[in-house]
Amino acid sequence: MAKQAVVTADESSLGSRMKSWPQRTKSFYNDVRTEMKKVSTPSRKEVQSTTVVVIITVFIFGLYFWLVDNAIGKGIDYMFTYFKHH
Repeated sequence: MAKQAVVTADESSLGSRMKSWPQRTKSFYNDVRTEMKKVSTPSRKEVQSTTVVVIITVFIFGLYFWLVDNAIGKGIDYMFTYFKHH
């Protein structure tokens, strides 16, 4: 594929691109087939464990942002009431 990146002006014509289309398509599908052989499906146990980790992490971040939001909100409320009375 890297060799095909260097294209001269003659090779970029429509006719030459149409002639090379079947070869490029075949090369693409061969690359796809090679990469798909490397793909593995996770086991049910792996999926369940990563799902649990994601759910726990979401709850931890949710709690953290809730605490920060409340702290900032109370700080702003305090600031407004302070300046309102002075």
